[in-house]
This record gives sequence, structure tokens and C-alpha cells, in this order.
Amino acid sequence: MSLLSRFAPHLPYLRRYARALTGDQTTADKYVRVTLEALAAGERQALAGLPPRAALYHAFHAIWCTSGAQLETPDDDVQTSTDPSRRLLRIAPRSRQAFLLTALEGFTLSETGQILEADFDEVESLIAEAQADIDAELATDVLIIEDEPVIAADIEALVRELGHQVSDIAATRREATDAVARKLPGLVLADIQLADGSSGIDAVKDILARESVPVIFITAFPERLLTGERPEPTFLITKPFQPETVKAAIGQALFFHPLRARVAA
Repeated sequence: MSLLSRFAPHLPYLRRYARALTGDQTTADKYVRVTLEALAAGERQALAGLPPRAALYHAFHAIWCTSGAQLETPDDDVQTSTDPSRRLLRIAPRSRQAFLLTALEGFTLSETGQILEADFDEVESLIAEAQADIDAELATDVLIIEDEPVIAADIEALVRELGHQVSDIAATRREATDAVARKLPGLVLADIQLADGSSGIDAVKDILARESVPVIFITAFPERLLTGERPEPTFLITKPFQPETVKAAIGQALFFHPLRARVAA
């Protein structure tokens, strides 16, 4: 089986993961490209016993840990900085990796251990450390753009469980823009296909034209966004979703956004 056919189905998701890990699409894609170059050059002997997806992420981490991760040396500015690339340094690289691999990418603890070359207990400990750090960072007002009442209620429950407030729930583009006019949210969770045929993508564009806020798309149509042909959302969750995936994405979206989200009143 060729390199392309083996790994191609997993590349959009590795790009999503890399963006969440680094907080920057351009940087993330550089890491992905170097990973593929290393695999194409024949550096894959150690991957023979892994399934293709786990092998790809394992190779990515081999690149990450010999470059970017080792360069993350905190200095005196890290504790007070609100820049996402600096705040990111507060979470140890391996804790951040373990958290994202399980909660965002859906790997089991055992698979995550294979990718990171860590045992089960270490993976559990790393995830707990990352979650505690992220939850301590901030809380904010959340706008949910979702036309299915049951799904909207599920998302609302998850948001409140994390300590955030739900400022509004909108089922159409117009309802979303009206909600933002009433109260600017600190985070937007948006579906793509809405009740009246309008687009959650257009609703988000309207919101971002007014103010820069972090956005997470939760959709049954990820292919409409993971194209590689235009700037893509850092945070994209596919329906049906796992609660832990949504929780992880919320924490990461707020953590990485350039402006620290406003604490809910």
C-alpha cells in the first residue's frame, strides 16, 4: 500500500489536531508536512506494528518532540502573558498532547500511550494535569447556533457543566446576529446547516466581522470546512459528538484565542 493511500484519509484530522496543539494553522501545517516528508523518506520502521492513524500521529509526535516541544522553555513573562502562544507554555507539552489525543481525536488511553510511548498510568496522569490547568483558566458567555433542540440542549448542558454561561441559543443566521447584538459572547458553538436553510458559516462570518471571538463548529458536514483550500477553523467537531470532545474543544478554543475571554458576569 502506498504512503498516500495509507495515510491520506487521516490527514485532515491530523491537521485539525496539529492546529489545536500549536494554536496556529500555518505552524501546524509545517509540522504535518515535515512528518509526511520523514515518512516518505523511509523513516517508518518503528511504525510497522501500529494501525495507520496511530502510526501517523506517532510520526508527527516524533517530529514535534525533536523540535517545537523541546523549544518551549518558559520565561518570566509566561505567567502573566495573555498571548495564546505564551499561555500555552503553562501546560507541559506531554500533558497537552495526551489531553488532545484522547478528548479531541478520540484515541483510547492505550492508543495514546502507543503514540506518546507512555504507559497507561502516565497517560491518565497527563490528561488530569492538562484538564485541571485548562479549567482553571477562564469562563465566559457562550452563544450556541444550533437548530436541533435536543442537540442544543445537550450542548448547553455541557457548557454549563464547565462553568460557562449560555448567553443565547439561535436556530438561524438572523437569530444569531440578533443575539450578538444583544450581548457579545466570549465563545460561539455553531452548526453549519440551520433551520431555515441559512448557513452557520455565514452567521459566524457576521459575528467575526463585528468582533474577534473563538468559534467551534459542530457539524455533520466536516468536509465543507476541511478542504485545505482556504483558512479553516481550528476547532471542528463531527456529529454525532462525544461530550468529552466538546469539553476539550471548548477549553482549547478559549485557551488559544488571542484575547482572554471575558469572565461571565
